[in-house]
Amino acid sequence: MTLIETVNTDAGHQALPPGFADWTSWQREVHDLARRKDAVVLAHNYQLPQIQDVADHVGDSLALSRLAASAEASMIIFAGVHFMAETAKILSPEKKVIIPDARAGCSLADTITADQLRAWKAEHPGAAVVAYVNTTAEVKAESDICCTSSNAVEVVESLPADREVLFLPDMFLAAHVKRKTGRTNLHSWLGECHVHAGISPQDLEAAVRAEPDAELYVHPECGCSTSALWMTSVGDIPAERTHILSTGAMLDEARRSSAGKVLVATEIGMLHQLRRANAGIDFQPVNPQASCRYMKMITPEKLINSLRNETDEVHVPAEIAAAARQAVERMVAIGRPGSGE
Repeated sequence: MTLIETVNTDAGHQALPPGFADWTSWQREVHDLARRKDAVVLAHNYQLPQIQDVADHVGDSLALSRLAASAEASMIIFAGVHFMAETAKILSPEKKVIIPDARAGCSLADTITADQLRAWKAEHPGAAVVAYVNTTAEVKAESDICCTSSNAVEVVESLPADREVLFLPDMFLAAHVKRKTGRTNLHSWLGECHVHAGISPQDLEAAVRAEPDAELYVHPECGCSTSALWMTSVGDIPAERTHILSTGAMLDEARRSSAGKVLVATEIGMLHQLRRANAGIDFQPVNPQASCRYMKMITPEKLINSLRNETDEVHVPAEIAAAARQAVERMVAIGRPGSGE
């Protein structure tokens, strides 16, 4: 069975790991192993439903990393992509951090390397470097301050108005920040998440035409985020029903919403948590194909094996971790870090 065949987020389909009679026995073994290993299992909102349901905590990458740092457990099992596990290690250097498959990368984080960032900085001496948390430890170490999608505007506004800003790596989030702050001296790296970029303006327009009374949740990384704002400005969709939100803010909005239907523009794994947050709302994806193959590399079988064998362990060199930690801590110092990506 291929990865695509096993992934069906809405139905929750996934192959049962060998040796288990049912999902209940698999969940019991995960919890028993975690207890014996003194481990806490963290799962990102975009993970498979079975992974989300068995985890001790589910959330966005920064919130999970902060939970990892405050957890009493000596071992962190991070079901997400590699930069997320790295961030947990940066904030919890004394703990053993495990990712069930170290090959689970991120197309957005991969759009910029530390060498590329150093070259960009050389072209703009004195500029402040703002790095989205969706970056590698090496890139964070070369940055002045980190941000999340929910506090990127606040982070940029904390910098002197006359100082150049290099914002990386997501160009759609950068465009959102530039609109909100009016900063003409903000330069953006031309990076994108292949999943969010694939949620196109055409997808958005078709979804809104099909469901004109639905509310709309749009992640600022999406290729359709600019279209959503334009459609509200010309009256094609009501501004009061259009929300540009991070994943954590989507959950907050869902919990207090009385909408009948919500169209969601982000990775489809998010639908599982939204439906759990408010079962009275019909949440539907703007693009049903918006599934991250890297997130879905963390399968139930790999999760149980990571607990059994304590692989794959994540390591960050001490000097890189120290510099990267400083960039994260500067973000936290300016105010509430909010809900991450």
